[in-house]
Amino acid sequence: MPVWNSFLHFVQQAQQTPPDQRQPLVDELLQQRTTWPWVEGRRAAFVYVGPAQRVALNMDTFETDPPFMPLVPLEGTNLWYLQVDFERDDLLDYLLAVDDPMTPLKGEANLLARIQQHWRVDARNPRRISTTGLETSILRMGEARPFPDWSTMTRVPRGTVTEHDFSSVQMGFTDRKLWVYTPPGYDAAPDREYPLLVLLDGQWMIGPLQVPFIADALIKHGRMQPVIIAMKQSGSQADRLKDYVSNDRHYAAILTELLPLLQTEYRIDPVNMGLGGADVGAIAAAHAALKNPAVFSHLIMMSPPLGKGAARQQLADYATRFKESRHLPRKIFQSVGRYETPGRFYKPGLALADLLQQRQEHRGDIDYRFVVLGSGHGLVAFRSILPEALAHTFPVEV
Repeated sequence: MPVWNSFLHFVQQAQQTPPDQRQPLVDELLQQRTTWPWVEGRRAAFVYVGPAQRVALNMDTFETDPPFMPLVPLEGTNLWYLQVDFERDDLLDYLLAVDDPMTPLKGEANLLARIQQHWRVDARNPRRISTTGLETSILRMGEARPFPDWSTMTRVPRGTVTEHDFSSVQMGFTDRKLWVYTPPGYDAAPDREYPLLVLLDGQWMIGPLQVPFIADALIKHGRMQPVIIAMKQSGSQADRLKDYVSNDRHYAAILTELLPLLQTEYRIDPVNMGLGGADVGAIAAAHAALKNPAVFSHLIMMSPPLGKGAARQQLADYATRFKESRHLPRKIFQSVGRYETPGRFYKPGLALADLLQQRQEHRGDIDYRFVVLGSGHGLVAFRSILPEALAHTFPVEV
């Protein structure tokens, strides 16, 4: 059996072989390498095997419409392939578009039907992330942050997750889900109070972002103190913008409805509480923490939108609010992806980071950490950075 030391080596040998003799080489390649993409330095090779008229790599980071890069068929075989250069720390989600019409997505009359018919995960890549109605494959370059399935770590002591119904007079909803994680050993220490972290968009946190499993691992290895984590379900995607952006009623719901419920049911340290979220959930967390940093002394902001787009003026005000606030949460974590929309996420994220870094240096009243990820805007980025966010925000006290 041939052994190829690079995908380029395979392609060169295949091209030197008559087309009617190439399929055995393809079969041997796929026996030799069962997991794809094949990452070599900055280059990743993607393959698709099967009959098709067109195959393309689908990545949001491609600045085209549709965001596709075509795979090339290897004549005489059922193999399609593509080699692309990335940054060494990139962690990106992707799909393969098979026999897609390749027409622009803008103005597509039935995008959902098109996705369901033509877009699919990479069958040869076991690294995936799933959301409601959609599963994507993950490209992890050699120096990217780890992206394990935290639920498979069987030797980690597990905490407990309890599901509650939560209703809010302030926000006008009833019976949304509230998942509350208590750390390992909680029941064995009846006199101990625990820090509290409230995470918004709880359906993501309890699901694809694997927050309870991440917390278990961090606690076991001494990277995070045992914390109670309340994960509050959000409304529809359409509701999130009005619910979360500078909404005093949402802040009041957390302060006067959610916290009393949690403090009644769980042993919470009232002077050690925080908030966190992603996208506009990060904005809602920041809004509440800026209004009351004495109560919410820990803040996690993953990819907060701070610039162009919906609610632009309200979002742009957050930099000023951080700058002019006399008091801020003492622990702040912020992240952004280098491939996120520049005007809405990346550039204003860097600007806020510069402001907070200067405050940390000159005033020393906050412990702030900022991370730029080799990712776009999505759950892949959020899950990869959550361990660092949790460890910074609630470190083990020495």
